[in-house]
Amino acid sequence: MSSSQPLDALAKIVLNNLENQHDWTGAKIHTQANLPRPVIYGLPPKRLYVHPDEQIATIKAERDSKKRVPQPPELEWVLPLHLVEKWSPAEFAAVLDALDIIPPGGTNTDESPDLEDVDAELRLWRGPKRGKRILLATIQDDSTVTYYFMHDGLVKPRQN
Repeated sequence: MSSSQPLDALAKIVLNNLENQHDWTGAKIHTQANLPRPVIYGLPPKRLYVHPDEQIATIKAERDSKKRVPQPPELEWVLPLHLVEKWSPAEFAAVLDALDIIPPGGTNTDESPDLEDVDAELRLWRGPKRGKRILLATIQDDSTVTYYFMHDGLVKPRQN
């Protein structure tokens, strides 16, 4: 049995969960030489993360224009993990360093038709200008998957 088979199985469990339970589209398993394991990327049905500064700017822009600012979904990276695994910060950093900010097939936000009317200030947190992040998919023994965002570096806390 190859040592990559359990990692491939984790990736398939998460891929199935994203497509069938969370309605992601275009989800694919991604491997590359400098990654210690397969990762997944895909498009969720709605935007998963809004930077706190963007949240404030969006509220102001919506108040001023009296129109809703579009929040189209963005391609996201997903790292499948099993609950019993012990990862160090250096291992997480190696995965984040190996990945591009935007997964393959991601569009440049400046060219997105959904964001034609969006203020330049709001584009600072989207597309290639966003901070690097990955969605951790933690799998329990009963195949339950729990998701957490991990960012590369420090991120200001969200405002409620």
